[in-house]
Amino acid sequence: MATKPKGLLDRLKAGETVICAEGYLFEFERRGYLKAGPFAPEVVVDHPELVRGLHREFVHAGSDVVLAFTYYGHRETLRAVGREDELETFNRTALKLAREVADETGTLMAGNICNTNCYNPDDPQTWDKCRQIFKEQTEWAVAEGADFMVAETFHNLAEALLALDCIKQYGNGLAAVVSFSVPREGLWDGHTVEEAMLALEEAGAAVVGLNCGRGPATMLPLMEGVVEKVKVPFAALPVVYRTNEQQPTMHSLINHKGSKAFIVDMDEFLCGRTMVADFGQRCKDLGVQYVGLCCGNAPHFTRTLAETMGRTPPASKYSPDMTKHFTYGTDRWYGNKSL
Repeated sequence: MATKPKGLLDRLKAGETVICAEGYLFEFERRGYLKAGPFAPEVVVDHPELVRGLHREFVHAGSDVVLAFTYYGHRETLRAVGREDELETFNRTALKLAREVADETGTLMAGNICNTNCYNPDDPQTWDKCRQIFKEQTEWAVAEGADFMVAETFHNLAEALLALDCIKQYGNGLAAVVSFSVPREGLWDGHTVEEAMLALEEAGAAVVGLNCGRGPATMLPLMEGVVEKVKVPFAALPVVYRTNEQQPTMHSLINHKGSKAFIVDMDEFLCGRTMVADFGQRCKDLGVQYVGLCCGNAPHFTRTLAETMGRTPPASKYSPDMTKHFTYGTDRWYGNKSL
């Protein structure tokens, strides 16, 4: 077991940057172990060794955090695939896997709750359902030794505040990183990003920010002008797709045939590593302390982000060195012939 790492809040207070690799959902869908549509994290129970392996890959690439793969591991999603009776098994297995890898690598382990997809601002019965989801997942995270909680991908301020309240009530003092995924027309309940961030800060979130939905090009404009207005650290974890002003979210991207790209044609829009590096540099310039990548992420992208932050993770041993390439390198015996 590695030495116990410095905690999240201690790192942030010291002015450090914390890197959190996400993107488990899409990565396992790409690998053929998770069904697009319901997006239930069945791989956690069906192939736990693969989840353990991806945790290790992300740490190898520079992640400071092992995020338990409990995203969409809640009642609503598991009911959709007929596995609600395995709810606790799913959650505890995911948390144990994350704790195991965090302990062996000296990184932090985060519990994870997220959008429930059943929250309805006009139906108080759904509020109770959401509270139950957040409560049980938070309690399991505490029981399995989470170092802090991530509550993410909310489209409504009210649901995010409900999640934060449950972490405060049932999280045994764990710090909460809370973030929004902003739809193309803005948050569904009409709040501005600035209003939402300030409300979370006032409610006691340790870190506030944005994740998912938007790629670097369309997340940055939402961040600029807001980061400096909150007193707590800011989080930025975009999807790794080339969203644009006309198609600002990954869900609005249109493929080469004029149809919705989400999800089977998302690969057409993957960012290059230089785009990831540019985003990381802009986060440094803005003073963003909690950074990462969400859907579309893979270890090579996390390594690029970590290197942009000045890190040299183990995976940097294998970072590209084109000076040694047979055509583009410095030792070309056959002159200037091109491929």
